[in-house]
Amino acid sequence: MSNLGFNIAGVEFKNPVMTASGTFGSVGKEFEQFIDLSSLGAIVVKGISLDPWDGNNSPRIAETYGGMINSVGLQNDGVDNFIKNDMKFLQKQNTNIIVNIAGKTVDEYKEVARRLDGTDIDMIELNISCPNVKEGGVAFGTNALMAESITKEVKTVTNKPLIVKLSPNVTDITEIARAVESGGADCISMINTLIGMKIDIHRRKPVLFNKIGGLSGPAIKPVAIRMVHQVSKTVKIPIIGMGGIMNGEDAIEFIMAGATGVAVGTANLINPTATMDVLDGIKKYMNDYNITDLSSIRGIID
Repeated sequence: MSNLGFNIAGVEFKNPVMTASGTFGSVGKEFEQFIDLSSLGAIVVKGISLDPWDGNNSPRIAETYGGMINSVGLQNDGVDNFIKNDMKFLQKQNTNIIVNIAGKTVDEYKEVARRLDGTDIDMIELNISCPNVKEGGVAFGTNALMAESITKEVKTVTNKPLIVKLSPNVTDITEIARAVESGGADCISMINTLIGMKIDIHRRKPVLFNKIGGLSGPAIKPVAIRMVHQVSKTVKIPIIGMGGIMNGEDAIEFIMAGATGVAVGTANLINPTATMDVLDGIKKYMNDYNITDLSSIRGIID
């Protein structure tokens, strides 16, 4: 029997496969007809803000070589609606629940975290890396001092273990990783999307209304692997790796690079059973190479 489980800040995970925020519906309801949600290591909820956000104008999603580019802008119905309506569904799922939170100011982040503190969620993911909102978001994630400060501030209002999601759109991601670790982060998730652009040469205009958006999918995997490896050698807290994971072999790459867990994102949009395919692929790899404990290959790349 292979051991796929691990613990992050007192939260037990049955396996390393979870969903990437914003790629699995709002809370996963749309996917329960395709997979057994309880088989996931965790469901990571779409970004939640203090008040409802409309998101960006359309068009805001476009396909690209090796992935997609989006500028959705964290559209959501706000934290109170989430607690009142969505928590009922999530409480029925036999898996960990991680809520991604967003804000335009430090006080907004803190208030969302404070309201979630009294709920049955397992962890909070602090989104300081979204490139598709004009205020907050990536502004906090590209400056080490600001990243450390907001991490410290959010930790003062919640007892939930805190994951901080890092942006790849920085000069030195290890500097940001050290900063959030110093600020009290229990875990790091990485990477969020790379900033990109696509032009419709026939209309002679950008494809997205906002001109630029976040690139995700297989095209960014080598960048994500490199960054996970760098950060794993820099900090002592666990890493949830993501960025272009399409199958079990992709996930194994992240784990060998130093990730404790992995999150499947864009793959969900083209294959609703992607998370289970990744999990099955991990199990097959372990069986093929007679690996009984996933920890034996975690971070083995020097």
